[in-house]
Amino acid sequence: MRYEDIVNHRVADVPPSGIRKFFDIVRHMPEAISLGVGEPDFVTPWSIRDAAIASIEEGRTQYTSNWGLESLREKIAAYLRMRYRVTYSPADEVLVTVGASEGIDLAMRALVCPGDEVLVPEPSYVSYAPCVTFAGGTAVPVKTRAEDCFALTPEALAAAITPRTKALILPYPNNPTGGVMTRAQLQAIARVLEETNVIVVSDEIYSELVYGGHEHTAFAAIEGMRERTITLNGFSKAFAMTGWRVGYAAAPRELIAPMFKVHQYTMLCASIQGQVAADRALGRAFETGFEDVRTMVRSYDRRRRLMVSSLNDMGLSCFEPRGAFYVFPSIASTGLTSEEFCTRLLERQHVACVPGTAFGDSGEGHIRCSYATSIENLNEALSRIRTFLAEL
Repeated sequence: MRYEDIVNHRVADVPPSGIRKFFDIVRHMPEAISLGVGEPDFVTPWSIRDAAIASIEEGRTQYTSNWGLESLREKIAAYLRMRYRVTYSPADEVLVTVGASEGIDLAMRALVCPGDEVLVPEPSYVSYAPCVTFAGGTAVPVKTRAEDCFALTPEALAAAITPRTKALILPYPNNPTGGVMTRAQLQAIARVLEETNVIVVSDEIYSELVYGGHEHTAFAAIEGMRERTITLNGFSKAFAMTGWRVGYAAAPRELIAPMFKVHQYTMLCASIQGQVAADRALGRAFETGFEDVRTMVRSYDRRRRLMVSSLNDMGLSCFEPRGAFYVFPSIASTGLTSEEFCTRLLERQHVACVPGTAFGDSGEGHIRCSYATSIENLNEALSRIRTFLAEL
């Protein structure tokens, strides 16, 4: 049997995740330090875990509504209104998803037809372009540059829009660069879009993890943009809940309805325990003034500054990230490609980073390092990187 003639060519042609390749190697290297996978090293706070445990003990093991728990959707709507000044109806404009990643897939399948183009700023998260491809569309990379702080510029956006452009993915704060966009920069993007029918899929999963006095602005809060924006967010990063797999999409009912339809027929609903935990996470955040989140952000900020100063000191020019928990230093001075650098670093010094090319061709010449690990691990990893550079 020729399986290559049977498997969907759009799926077969998409390469495996460049992040997971190195992560899978590290799993079999106990002495290695991984700066690879973007996952908080904090444990989900006890009160959140306890709420999920209690739900199991109470026998809450059924499906929820396809939309998600009503109390959770009400809290999500309250959070978006309070935190980012954008209002949604919890009844039919907020959809609970299996992580923000499902939201990306739902948005693409609800919007994209064969022949449609979706603009994807690069470097950016590995799932965007494949989800466009799986939906039958064409992902069009839009390069961002370190000299622009990896922000999407209105000039680059305007040059990329064609009559076939259906959507723009707006991934800020950005993975892998740590770049953010100010309100003024987002307003400039909005001015380019206001005369088009382009839908914006704004992935704001790192919205709580910002530094240096920066305040996140939701793109839907920009004047005139709510009607064309699908906001994606979730609980993985800010609430240290990666394994719970709970996210959400918020959008005008005309946009959320087709996403709901796909979700209804495929995923049905996120797990009830995950939703109960997410409900408690937001409830606790409202009660404590987001104390757990602010504690994590302070810790990440210390690690961020350590990574930036150390990498620059050893000759790897490093843009200062203002969001997420990654640094994206240039390794051009070594003469190695991103793939060569990461492979040799892992083999010789047992430190795992991710090649910049995992996030698009424009990531060549860079590597991504996550600082969501302990100060002790970071110091040891930095020492090993310094040794590796000295031996080149």
